[in-house]
Amino acid sequence: MSSEHLSDAGFEASAAALNHLTTDAENKNQPPTSHIHRPATQEHSHGWLTKLLPQSTIAGLEAKFHMGNYVIDRDLGTKAFEPMSIYVRLGMHLLYYGSEQEKALHWKNTLALLKSQSEKMGREYDSPDSKAHIRPFMQSFDLVGSMHEMVQPDPDKYATFNEFFAREIKESARPIAEPHNDLVTSSPADCRLTAFPTVDFATKYWIKGFGFTLGKLLGDEQRAQQFEGGSIVIARLAPQDYHRWHAPVSGTVEDIIDIPGAYYTVNPQAINEPGTLDVFCENKRSVMMLRRSSTGAPIAIIAVGAMLVGSIKYVAGVGQKGAEVRRGQCLGAFYYGGSTVIVLYPRGDVTLDEDLVHNSTQEGCETLVKVGWRVGVKA
Repeated sequence: MSSEHLSDAGFEASAAALNHLTTDAENKNQPPTSHIHRPATQEHSHGWLTKLLPQSTIAGLEAKFHMGNYVIDRDLGTKAFEPMSIYVRLGMHLLYYGSEQEKALHWKNTLALLKSQSEKMGREYDSPDSKAHIRPFMQSFDLVGSMHEMVQPDPDKYATFNEFFAREIKESARPIAEPHNDLVTSSPADCRLTAFPTVDFATKYWIKGFGFTLGKLLGDEQRAQQFEGGSIVIARLAPQDYHRWHAPVSGTVEDIIDIPGAYYTVNPQAINEPGTLDVFCENKRSVMMLRRSSTGAPIAIIAVGAMLVGSIKYVAGVGQKGAEVRRGQCLGAFYYGGSTVIVLYPRGDVTLDEDLVHNSTQEGCETLVKVGWRVGVKA
């Protein structure tokens, strides 16, 4: 059998497996950790994939990828392993099936599959019946104890699962660090964060995919020139995280650019693998350009969608030119799925905190942080 036919067979098997997962996710009587968010490390997950994917594919995938990522808890100073959900593992496979990786990444079939499955999950979780998913999701990810932080703490008051997923947090639950110091920058999300003094550092230690440039990320080469030699912060939101993003600095909205794109997974292993397509520059995203109040510098805040993300929405009054935002203010929400927020600072506008840079470059790990926590300061 030719390599092309093997690639076709691998794709069809992966497509069937992903469709199987998203269909199982419609079962409102089962917790998400029994299907779409089942850890890929579980023996049951391995057995399930073995039934659906060719054995040669399984062996190659397991040899190539680990089944999760290590993260460092900034508050506790501990390192822990987070297993990859089964749907993310399938998303990784869809990036690498076949012998011609670059060709496979661009296959229209892959793009169409990820788009259709993301839209499928969006329809499911926008339906009134999706309320039945809320409590199993909360219990699976130990969210019951954090509901008191939400503007609406009663899970039964949400009209749909997506409304719950994009739930709003009380501002008092995420106070900003050093509120009287306008030179401080904050985390834009409850997230797994990496921070790099320059984009060159980011591409050396973290963003290994081919095709990453600031011009492609921002959709504008001229705008990208403002950030040459500048710093980059990458905030990855896992599905169990609070799924809104907030302003890392105070400023005035100068422009918002929506860029259509794909729905690839943004798991670190998709970002870290050399020779693969850079998903940040391929995925659907929205770029907010701010003029920072305290320094007059341009700041770019890029909300990046990911696998099974339904939509990216700004909150009322924020997503327009001329809007004034303050550090820590909610800017928008992601609907179901994982996602990422990237913040770009021009050269000299921030000195990133040493522990975050150390974890990102020397440990090769993301750091667990929350909205409003300090990320750096203009020296």
